[in-house]
Amino acid sequence: MLKPEEQLEQLKRGCEEIISEEDLLKKLTKSYETDTPLRVKAGFDPTAPDLHLGHTVLIQKLKHFQDLGHKIIFLIGDFTGMIGDPSGKNETRKALTREDVLANAETYKEQVFKILDPEKTEVAFNSVWMKDMSASDMIRLTSHYTVARMLERDDFSKRYKENRPISIHEFIYPLIQGYDSVALKSDVEMGGTDQKFNLLVGRDLQRAYGQAPQIALTMPILEGLDGVQKMSKSLGNYIGITESPKDMFGKVMSITDELMFRYYLLLSDRSLEDINILKQSVADGSKHPMDVKKELAMEIVARFHSEEAAKEAREGFEQVFSKRENPDEMPEYKIGTDVKLIDVITKNGLNFLPSNSEARRLAKQGGIYIDGDKVEDIDQCLHAGQYVLKVGKRKFAKLTVS
Repeated sequence: MLKPEEQLEQLKRGCEEIISEEDLLKKLTKSYETDTPLRVKAGFDPTAPDLHLGHTVLIQKLKHFQDLGHKIIFLIGDFTGMIGDPSGKNETRKALTREDVLANAETYKEQVFKILDPEKTEVAFNSVWMKDMSASDMIRLTSHYTVARMLERDDFSKRYKENRPISIHEFIYPLIQGYDSVALKSDVEMGGTDQKFNLLVGRDLQRAYGQAPQIALTMPILEGLDGVQKMSKSLGNYIGITESPKDMFGKVMSITDELMFRYYLLLSDRSLEDINILKQSVADGSKHPMDVKKELAMEIVARFHSEEAAKEAREGFEQVFSKRENPDEMPEYKIGTDVKLIDVITKNGLNFLPSNSEARRLAKQGGIYIDGDKVEDIDQCLHAGQYVLKVGKRKFAKLTVS
């Protein structure tokens, strides 16, 4: 096991905030001296069936703790998932059914072990202790926090000032998440920056229940393919970890050069030293940014698929974008995920064909291609990523969809 100071340096990578760094070093020192691993917890409410790369920022940090020999607790909030985390919401979330939560939870378990070692990970469900909590236990729990403290949260405060409804069960959510830390006796709890309040509630409740307060470690929210808003399925700017190697590779290649190094920092297993060398190689011109981006795309595809799949995805990408199957020079256009392909061809600055009827006729004849594949549905909207559009025999364009 590395010395405490060395562990701390590794664990600080990419972190937004550690409360407190001094206390984390103390816990790491005690762990090192007693040969007792820290209990590191992160909770995920299974509110959607699939994870995307934004979720894996937190899981990557769990892996860092795991690689250092600490105990990882992957907490599935099957109980809290039916309430709905109000963090960052302007209105009350719609509650999920028990069946939805359990189905999503099974998918989460399968996906998370693409990163974490299943043999060294404890999977916990907070319904285990919450289902046995009596009414008097719940009243005792709520007695440890005040309404005034709850209204310090930005989202609650804004909704209160704007006279928007706040349900009582939403106040209970951070208390239950905090009680999870009591039940699991966690030494460290991790979450996104939007979870800071909930993590601090856990510290307060641990004190109230006679435990040493956990370290609160927050990770930044990963920007999506647009480089502006957080990665989200609802915004269409995401990379799902169950997507095909081809789509995953293409989406990574669509991000900006600036965003690429943020992805390296938060998603890659490369050392900070290696990443800085890559940055310098791009800055001094010894490496082309596209080649560095291909390395990132290969690493991500290999993690969720295989080395062979990553190699094939790269070869497919290069065949479409780099080889002589297509012209060396093509017009490049940026479009959104809500733009129909037919509108790209007849409008959107391309004007490859004079009318929609002409586009439909050519598509029916098999004369329109995306990445070398014949287009069957001319009204489709493309997923985020990069594509080569071929219309007829001689008209080409590079499309960046975000």
